[in-house]
Amino acid sequence: MSLTPEKADVAEALPDTVSGNPVLRFAPGPLKPFVQLARLDRPIGWWLLLLPCWQSSALAAWALGLAPDFKQLALFFVGAVAMRGAGSTYNDIVDRKIDAEVERTRNRPLASGRVSLRAAVVFLVAQCLVGLAVLLSFNGLTIALAMASPLIVLLYPFAKRFTSWPQAILGCAFAYGALLGWTARADAFAAPAPLLYLGAIFWTIGYDTIYALQDIQDDARVGVRSTARLFGAHVQGAVGALYALSVVFAQAAMLAAHFGVFAQLGVLAFAAHLYWQTRQIDEAAPPELALRLFRANRDAGLLLFAGFFAQSLWGAFHS
Repeated sequence: MSLTPEKADVAEALPDTVSGNPVLRFAPGPLKPFVQLARLDRPIGWWLLLLPCWQSSALAAWALGLAPDFKQLALFFVGAVAMRGAGSTYNDIVDRKIDAEVERTRNRPLASGRVSLRAAVVFLVAQCLVGLAVLLSFNGLTIALAMASPLIVLLYPFAKRFTSWPQAILGCAFAYGALLGWTARADAFAAPAPLLYLGAIFWTIGYDTIYALQDIQDDARVGVRSTARLFGAHVQGAVGALYALSVVFAQAAMLAAHFGVFAQLGVLAFAAHLYWQTRQIDEAAPPELALRLFRANRDAGLLLFAGFFAQSLWGAFHS
């Protein structure tokens, strides 16, 4: 499809696009809307989907006395990018009319008419096929477990219409990798996996509440519900409590897998980062601050992964 000059300018004007993102910058003009549809210009989404997978895989390796499986980590990366893109495309298909009424989202490809509904559906299917190819590379238990996750993803875009806790539905979907990472490495299910999953759910609810602060006024106008609206003036304390629960469950998962100094340092660094975020949260915070704090969760998740990864390396070479 071709873009008018006006729409071509809009293609790089989304407010949450990472400045200078090379994928968007160097993509051919006709592909730019699809880059935005898959959120490839906003990598924080696939990072947050990927990190529970990596954390759980590294924790399982430590528990089993194994080295990290770099091939599996790479497969999780490809799968996270593909499925984050598919989930975002599906979300934009469902929300295209609401997006057109919200300032931050009105220029998204479907809401602005730069991509047709039919093209978006074809693109969605293509991304799902990539994700399926990655999934089939894992063991049978992981494949079977992963088959339940699309049900959560399908529900999420509608959750904001009937509950003030759509972030909890998102948490169940985004944290799912905490289960898959464990089974992919261990080919079995054990207590650390659901504990880490619960921790990742609370983490997701917390950081997505921060993200929702950007739209709190528009959401109230169009009738979209969120935890940001629900918590209101108490949002700082609520996010702090959610983050504290995330740390508690991450700690419990680490102890259930076996205590390790590097793993413990990872949990402590994760906790410190979440505390730093919480200190800056404000219901009236400008959208720029909310977006910056939300994106900072990539670093929070990487700190936890780094601790588990270092512990698994230490265990593999000293067993």
